[in-house]
Amino acid sequence: MRISALPLTFAALILAGSAHADGEGRYRMEKTETGFIRLDTTSGDISLCREKDGQIVCRMAADERAAFEKELDLLTKRVEALEKGGTTGLTDAKPSLPTDEEIDRTMTVMEKMMQRFMGIVKNLEDGEEKAVPEKGTDPQKT
Repeated sequence: MRISALPLTFAALILAGSAHADGEGRYRMEKTETGFIRLDTTSGDISLCREKDGQIVCRMAADERAAFEKELDLLTKRVEALEKGGTTGLTDAKPSLPTDEEIDRTMTVMEKMMQRFMGIVKNLEDGEEKAVPEKGTDPQKT
């Protein structure tokens, strides 16, 4: 069993050395007294690796494991909230339709704007250079 593990260890050292030498590759492996430390150069995650039954087995470091479990719990709660149909900070209830009063107010403002705009257009067509009608006056009556 020790003979079959030796080529695997040798291969891991070659991979670690080549990734370290040319600066490329996502992972860097460094030999320690108890095994290897694998560094993910993209995310910065560190894994502790050991040789077991002719294979290198890696597991997350304790602080990474705690962060992983915290994120997993958060995602589990979000999924449960979504399945229940409740609202969370990430999901909002459907927006309600405007009331009749809100629609009437909006239409009144739009009508006033259109009346003033049409007064300006009429003045331009007539060639007159009258001032824009004052607020509260009807341009059609002037």
